Amino acid sequence: MQQEPYDRRVVQEEIVHTPQGAEAVVVEQRTHIEPTQAERQLGSLYRAKQVVWFIVGLIVALVALRFVLLAAGANVDAGFGALIFNLSQPFVTPFLPLFNEQAARVEFSDLVAIAVYLLLGWGISKLLEITMSPRTPVGY
Repeated sequence: MQQEPYDRRVVQEEIVHTPQGAEAVVVEQRTHIEPTQAERQLGSLYRAKQVVWFIVGLIVALVALRFVLLAAGANVDAGFGALIFNLSQPFVTPFLPLFNEQAARVEFSDLVAIAVYLLLGWGISKLLEITMSPRTPVGY
């Protein structure tokens, strides 16, 4: 008999321990509720969305740090500035020609890149919901 995707399976178990020479009996009861197929799918969806937003958050943080450092006039050839500038460069390169600011102190294209990556993250998240969400059974 096949289990419905929204039916839970409750497993109950009773363990009786009778130590030698003891007059008392120790009874241990355990109940385990196995998640439904739909709950497992929702768990996978939740984890996938966490991964997407973690990656998008890292990219946005790098680009935002780059924007702040450049706006503040930080030396991007030394230490931390160089690290942030080099790590964020691949993510902002497609947007630099928008405002013709290859050597500008304030790169407005960084703000466009942040918006685009946030929209991309939102779109991927919604696509995951569409493809990975369990279907609602008839009658709900």
